[in-house]
Amino acid sequence: MYNTDMPTRAELPTRSKLVRSTLIAIVAAAVLLITVVLPAEYAVDPTGVGKALGLTEMGQIKQQLANEAEEDQAADKSEAIMPEAVEPKPMEVPQPAVPAEIAWTGESVVSLNPGEAAEVKLVMKKGDTVQYVWAVDQGHLNSDLHTDDVAGQAHSYNQGRAETESSGDFTAVSEGAHGWYWRNRSDETVTVTLKVKGQYSELKRMF
Repeated sequence: MYNTDMPTRAELPTRSKLVRSTLIAIVAAAVLLITVVLPAEYAVDPTGVGKALGLTEMGQIKQQLANEAEEDQAADKSEAIMPEAVEPKPMEVPQPAVPAEIAWTGESVVSLNPGEAAEVKLVMKKGDTVQYVWAVDQGHLNSDLHTDDVAGQAHSYNQGRAETESSGDFTAVSEGAHGWYWRNRSDETVTVTLKVKGQYSELKRMF
């Protein structure tokens, strides 16, 4: 039976080669962590590569969904511990901040199944102002009116839970995409209609 020859000492890698290979592997892992993992998972993008690859927005959505899930879980625990202390509050309907006869220049209609989310945004410049109103046909939505500016930094203008409608105006704090994130937390399929008017160049659904 033929036995495989053992390598000679000269054929084995030297200590310096092993150290160099280890350092190269560490550097490669660090680059992947900074440019891919951090933007995609935690929306942390110190190099700007994550934004260029579209990973930063993915990370921001993941963080937003995680925060929302934690808030819902905390609310459910509070209701389970003290059900007798929780009284339904009358829903506050926001008063329109603009005249009813306003001529809206943009409209978006989105249908969401229970648990489903969607995002609609406006492309705006810093200092631009937009007036808006949105309402659902049934059920209710959790909402977040926010922006992800050109530097990848998120800013929230307004957040709401179990809303049936909302209206008002906002001024862009930076150049970029500004708009609404909705999640259907009701047990019904919800259709939300958004109308806007003001200074913007594009109205589009992100997902």
